Amino acid sequence: MNTIWFPDLATINGPKYLALADAIREAVQNGGLELGEKLPPVREVAYQMGITPGTVARAYSRLVDAGCLEAVVGRGTFVSTNPPQMGHSDMDAYRRPIFDDAIEVDAMPHNSGGSSFRVNMISPHLRNVGQSSLIKQLLVEVAENPPSGVMHYPSRAAATPARIAVAEWLASAPIGPVSEEQVVLTHGGQNAILLIFQAILRGRKPTVLVEDLAYPGFRRAAELIRAEVVPVATDKDGIIPDALEEAARTHEAQILCTSPEVHNPTCGYTPESRRRQIVDIARRLDFDILEDDCYRMSIAETPAYRMLAPERCWFVASLSKTLTPALRIGFAVTPPEKEAVLRRAAEHSFFGLATPLADLCTKLLQHPQTPRLMEEVRIETAKYVRATVNILGTYDLKWREDVLFVWLTLPEGWRANAFCQAAEAEGVQIRSAEDYQGRSAPTLHAVRIAINAGVSLKSFEAAIARLKVLLDNPPEQIMS
Repeated sequence: MNTIWFPDLATINGPKYLALADAIREAVQNGGLELGEKLPPVREVAYQMGITPGTVARAYSRLVDAGCLEAVVGRGTFVSTNPPQMGHSDMDAYRRPIFDDAIEVDAMPHNSGGSSFRVNMISPHLRNVGQSSLIKQLLVEVAENPPSGVMHYPSRAAATPARIAVAEWLASAPIGPVSEEQVVLTHGGQNAILLIFQAILRGRKPTVLVEDLAYPGFRRAAELIRAEVVPVATDKDGIIPDALEEAARTHEAQILCTSPEVHNPTCGYTPESRRRQIVDIARRLDFDILEDDCYRMSIAETPAYRMLAPERCWFVASLSKTLTPALRIGFAVTPPEKEAVLRRAAEHSFFGLATPLADLCTKLLQHPQTPRLMEEVRIETAKYVRATVNILGTYDLKWREDVLFVWLTLPEGWRANAFCQAAEAEGVQIRSAEDYQGRSAPTLHAVRIAINAGVSLKSFEAAIARLKVLLDNPPEQIMS
């Protein structure tokens, strides 16, 4: 492999992806890389240079956007046969670092004692391992030849290929048989939750059951349709059956919302035996179950609620935690013979997913590169999780390598809100346990730390190290 354009990144202070992009661009201009020459694969360059595949992919993507390189799906990345000649103003724009939406990186200034360090760990951010380049290429294909056209309202018929692609993508999940008719395309997982509520809840004040620590989106969706939200006590295996039965009877609950594969925010997991107990209660008291599976990154082995009780279980997932949250592509899978009610809710709300987005969904889920990209995202996530555990492992930390957050119970001397404020003053944004509790719940002194793989591993480790300094030095004192 021709390596004369490889820069020495050990002497680089700024972003490594920019240094690599500069070296490639200069090699093109001085003839070190010939026009039309194929560049080495991302992972090969990463191995040779001792950097992450995401750094190489970001440099390649930068140069593709600038017209210096061309990415050909299925073939690789090539030097453009007609690269642009950049003047000084072009170079200034080219050299400006890229900041992903909602990701505050270490180079961005903020008002924390004059430090420029800032990392957002409120919501997870995925590593770009090449999915952005694939999505851009597929967007071009859709724009040039949109299968569903661009002059008509969305229709169920036009979105059939996308629903088929979703059903095929879910084939490896233990959720029971899924036909394309049972798939409803939505604008992300949160939209799917709201649509299910709109489709099945009835009465003046319906009741929604959630775990005592639960994804805030359940409560927000319930509030929009003026439903009552009742928390149910949990233990290490999830919802406690006796507590569920009491809550369901007392409040005449219509639906239970739960995340048994990856409990948000505690990283917990509900084993099959507990799931079967919950299904028995749901059948006896006649309420539905909504399973939110948006955070799962690995292959599930335990039967989902939809497999255990297909007549009353709704399954929600999205691409936000496996490829990108930017597209807002999600989907709900209905129980058999309940397709029409959810389809009406979607059509009455927004007519259906925009046809170019549905076409993109089809291409993305059926593309041969997509499984590999999802696996690389999971591998990169594991690196950040391990880094977190290496630094904070002496504290009460719950984690899994394939989950995009960790749950930290704070040591004596720290209260959750005070710790979040102190962390933000140090340039690290995290979420308090209060965000996952009901308003009347007793205060829990814990925080959720989301994995931000959109920044370098070095910057991420520095952010976690700052949290450890805070944990090691609690401020609370006994006042006389």
